[in-house]
Amino acid sequence: MRALIVLLPLTAAAQVVCVLGTGASASSYQAAGDQRPAPDAMQIAARVNAAEKTICGDHCPGVALFRNSTAPNAALIANSGQAKLVYSPQFFASVYAGFGDAGIIAIIAHEAGHALDDSLGAVWINKSWNTEVRADSWAGCVLARAALSSGDMRSALGALAKYPSAAHPAWDLRLSAIRSGYTHCGGAGSNFDSASAGMKAK
Repeated sequence: MRALIVLLPLTAAAQVVCVLGTGASASSYQAAGDQRPAPDAMQIAARVNAAEKTICGDHCPGVALFRNSTAPNAALIANSGQAKLVYSPQFFASVYAGFGDAGIIAIIAHEAGHALDDSLGAVWINKSWNTEVRADSWAGCVLARAALSSGDMRSALGALAKYPSAAHPAWDLRLSAIRSGYTHCGGAGSNFDSASAGMKAK
């Protein structure tokens, strides 16, 4: 993904905005271990970028993508006016094994959702939602624009359900926010409901 300036609230030191996956801790992360992402991760990230571009055109916030074996699963980190998504190769391999490309798309879409929320905002975002739920709603928007099949949409939702952050509320509230973003960005509510039928947090 291309690296551009992102308007996130920053301090002089790096700020961990979001870490996905229960039990994950940012304390293990060593920035010196950042490496170029694997080609398959770049291809999937390009799909997320293409979906984002239909939302914000030339005004999309940029998020640099790095792989790092010390990363806490997947984490969005802001530093010196820029944002980066760092992922553990082991984590992405686990997500892929369980949910395929769609699972990785959903994880990246959620992390990118933080930057979209901070940079753009939207009238359909409920101000009472915390930052994680707002990022979920933006992820729903991105998933709608990615035009996933019903099966892939179910996989994407499965990945989001299985790997919440420590600040996420119950899945029912998250699912409602994701659906809101999905339908406000052109996704059919009936398709979403079919993909999410009977789904519970992992």
